[in-house]
Amino acid sequence: MDNIALIESFGDFKDEKGISKIDLMAIIEDSLKTLLRKRFDSDDHFDVIVNPDKGDFQIFLNKTIVEDEMSEDDDLEIEITEAKKIDPTFEVGEDFTMEIPVAQLGRRNILTLKQILATKLQEHNNAMLYDQFRDRIGEIVIGEIHHIRHKHVILLDDEGNEFILPKENQIPSDFFKKGENIRAIVETVDFKGSKPQIIISRTAPKFLEKLLELEIPEIQDGTIMLKKAVRIPGEKAKIAVDAYDDRIDPVGACVGVKGSRIHGVVRELRNENIDVIQWSKNPEIMVKRALGNVTINKIDINEETNYALVYTPVEEISKVIGKQGQNIRLASWLSGYEIDVYREASEDDDVDLREFNDDIEQWILDEFKKVGLTTAKSVLDKDTESLLNMVDLEEETIEDVKRILREEFED
Repeated sequence: MDNIALIESFGDFKDEKGISKIDLMAIIEDSLKTLLRKRFDSDDHFDVIVNPDKGDFQIFLNKTIVEDEMSEDDDLEIEITEAKKIDPTFEVGEDFTMEIPVAQLGRRNILTLKQILATKLQEHNNAMLYDQFRDRIGEIVIGEIHHIRHKHVILLDDEGNEFILPKENQIPSDFFKKGENIRAIVETVDFKGSKPQIIISRTAPKFLEKLLELEIPEIQDGTIMLKKAVRIPGEKAKIAVDAYDDRIDPVGACVGVKGSRIHGVVRELRNENIDVIQWSKNPEIMVKRALGNVTINKIDINEETNYALVYTPVEEISKVIGKQGQNIRLASWLSGYEIDVYREASEDDDVDLREFNDDIEQWILDEFKKVGLTTAKSVLDKDTESLLNMVDLEEETIEDVKRILREEFED
């Protein structure tokens, strides 16, 4: 097999994988040097010249000319008599260069060369695939369901690239059929052995962000800024948006008339409920908006610890917390503040002090009754110093009473 025939034997592979001629020639050169190292333990005495324009290559062996009968390695040395047959001007100690036809390497070495070349071509393709999808992390890809397994689903795109969608990256209500096309984002790209493994996700917040970009042109062109998106996959999501132009309603633009714009995203996410709010740099406003349409009387913000204490009527508690704590959890993620709720008792929630006679001695209750403090709320609304001036009780006793009332009444 001559050089050109050897190269052409890989032509179909080259065309299929889109490897350029220059890349192929570099792989051939590397493969030849690998073979030479296997055959001669080193490629130091060889020059490999690859000509991408002609689609050809040459192997040259550099030998050292030695005295007759002094050659210790015929592969690396040539005796002077043999050298002078080729060029009478050669002298002992000079370099002697000769071309080695591929056929001279022998059938077995040529087969080995083809195996090395095929391996290096595959390594080249794997490296290209890794680089291609590493640059696409966070982008949406579309794949056809190829295999459905217990712990993951395998998809193939139009070019035959394989994606893996693990069970934990699937929306709980996802139900796939073989041959179905689905969308996801590229989450990670790593080598598993010598082959790149492309992991995709449908549960990442980034997937929601990219879907919104596809459905809402104003987000794609930058007119509306998508500040943050958080989600509990398949259940509920919250997104914060803003606009550079005060004349634009970012929330309305994202939702659309009767929810027309957001509907496509909701459908893709298996009916995940999406709340859209306008972002604010004011922490109190941001926390309030993140919690949604609930009554909030006051918010105490601690910016050093990123903590927010929300005061809300008792009847609003369930709305603030939400189903299985989803609303308050998402609001915390979206606002960046750990949110706690403080129930504010109304007059209807007040409790007569007589209800506490199992925990507080009667004579103490009588002292409060003398000055008109007959309910738990009437005592808790006053500070300790004021109570000391009103009742004939020690400070420690008053503090104990207030502690009992808080534990038993407010909680």
